Formats: sequence, structure tokens, C-alpha cells
Amino acid sequence: MKEPGLKYKLFVVEDDAVIAEGMKLHLEKWGYEVCCARDFQNVLGEFAACGPQLVLMDIGLPFFNGYYWCSQIRQISQVPIIFVSSAGDNMNIVMAVNMGGDDFVTKPFELEVLSAKVQAMLRRTYAFREQTNVMEYDGLILDLTDASLFVGGQKTELTKNEFRILQILFENAQKTVSREAIMKRLWDNDCFVDDNTLTVNMTRLRRKLEAVGRGQLIHTKKGLGYCIGE
Repeated sequence: MKEPGLKYKLFVVEDDAVIAEGMKLHLEKWGYEVCCARDFQNVLGEFAACGPQLVLMDIGLPFFNGYYWCSQIRQISQVPIIFVSSAGDNMNIVMAVNMGGDDFVTKPFELEVLSAKVQAMLRRTYAFREQTNVMEYDGLILDLTDASLFVGGQKTELTKNEFRILQILFENAQKTVSREAIMKRLWDNDCFVDDNTLTVNMTRLRRKLEAVGRGQLIHTKKGLGYCIGE
């Protein structure tokens, strides 16, 4: 019996619902947790929300092809990507590798071959390493490795405090976080910090969000604190 995939989460990006469901059911029998893409205009956001250890990516997709989404994922993650496509000619295989893909499975394929490829890729890639270091909310992706924000593929650099504020709000999405709780996370030491310092940091963060068209993300709850979402 092969080693089951209990530790791993997979993300399937396949436009054909029948094929996607077949892959999902088969891989779940091996103990993997499987997310399937639903919104093909927001594959990157769904990837971040899933937090997978491996991606199975078709080439022919609505709106943007698999090469595009592979390149978008590569901006924030080195998670292994296996292309699964009927376009299995040499040109497409070379293109898949050049765009950041790690392997290629040509349709039609046996599901047992697919699961063997998945297991081999996971075994080669991971030595019980950490999961994807990103957080996602409403299409915004927060990269925890370098304190940056991605909106529609556009990268925005954040200061340490701006990053921490967003991280706290992402962790508590649709909940109000008090100013005191945010200040404690930002300045957890014995130094006195003027309340106005948080206001200055929040103002700067909102300006950066406004510059990428998300100026209304953070809501002020008067007398309570801040939240994202309603």
C-alpha cells in the first residue's frame, strides 16, 4: 500500500466539472484534501484561500489560461504545479516548464497515474516543511514571507506596522478589533505609545489601499476599533 496523503491539500484548476470531480473523488480516496477552483476570474485568490501543497492546473481555462495563473502563483509561492492538459505536444510541455510548472500529465490519463505523479512530486518537494505563507481576503493576498500585499497581481510594499495591522484584520475578518488589541500586537513592550501613532499608521495603510482601488476595505467602528468586511 502506498503512503496516504493525509498531510497534504491539493488545488485542482480544471474547467470541465466532470473531470475535476473525478480527480477530486479519486485523490480524496488517497487521503488528500482537495479544493477545486470555482471562480476562474479569481484563481489566485482561491489558491491563497485553499493554501495547498500542490496544484493541478489545466491549460485551457475561461478568461485566462493556465500559463497565466501559473505565473501569478509563482509570484507568491513555489508550491509544485503539475499541468494536466490534452495539449500535450512538445511546445506546450516546454511552455509549461518555462512558466514555472514542475510536471505535465497529458489527457486522457489513468487516475492511478495521476495519483502516482502527485505522490512522487510531494515526496520530492516536501520534507515536512511549512505550508503556503499567504493569507487571502476578498481577492487581496497578504504574503507573510516579505510583508507585501497583492491586489489583482499588483504588488504593494508595506511597512512592518502596516503589514501587522492587515494581518490582524485578516485573522479577524468580519470582526471588530479594538485599537488596544492592535496596539498591543504592534508594540508589545514596556514603552509608552501615543494613541495617535496607530492613527498615523492606519492612515498611511488606507492611502496604499486606496491607490490599488481598495480604499474602502478597512471600516472604522466608532468607539470600538476597526474591521474588514461587514
